[in-house]
Amino acid sequence: MELARNLKVESVGQLGLVPPIALSSLQTVEDAIRLMRTHGAGCVLLTTDGRLTGIFTEKDLLCRVLVPRLPLSTPLASVATQPPVFLASTEPVGLAMARMVEKRLKHLPVVDESMRPVGVLTSRNILRFLAKHFPRTIHTLPPRSCSIKSPKDPPENPNPGSIPETKGLPVGLKGRNQ
Repeated sequence: MELARNLKVESVGQLGLVPPIALSSLQTVEDAIRLMRTHGAGCVLLTTDGRLTGIFTEKDLLCRVLVPRLPLSTPLASVATQPPVFLASTEPVGLAMARMVEKRLKHLPVVDESMRPVGVLTSRNILRFLAKHFPRTIHTLPPRSCSIKSPKDPPENPNPGSIPETKGLPVGLKGRNQ
């Protein structure tokens, strides 16, 4: 019962949010990638006058830049998610979880009462929250067993570190070495 109560009582701001990394919507995809790599982050927030206006995520990079083959000089304004889904830092964790599941989000900007980013809630924050409330269950899970083999499982690669066989795969699924 403690978890149900905490989902309603604990606020998002108490979860140890990832510090926000912000850029202007006029900056480029290349600027965003550089910052994301430097900070080991999965997103950057777009701000105007310090207020949240958008979010650019790894998924945006993949789906809106790389797949359509746009140049890295593309302004963030044309490929970021605007307006973003966000939460106030005072909102309950349960609401954050529901919103992340409903919208299929891995990163959720958290703002103060002036719409200024105070952090980013990540799926990792949520997992830590759940592990805190279910430590016995989480920490006593057996390791993922690789020793139980199904007759349908492919044979193990006898040369670890080498590229596995790709015979029988469609041409588009074969490695570059084929």
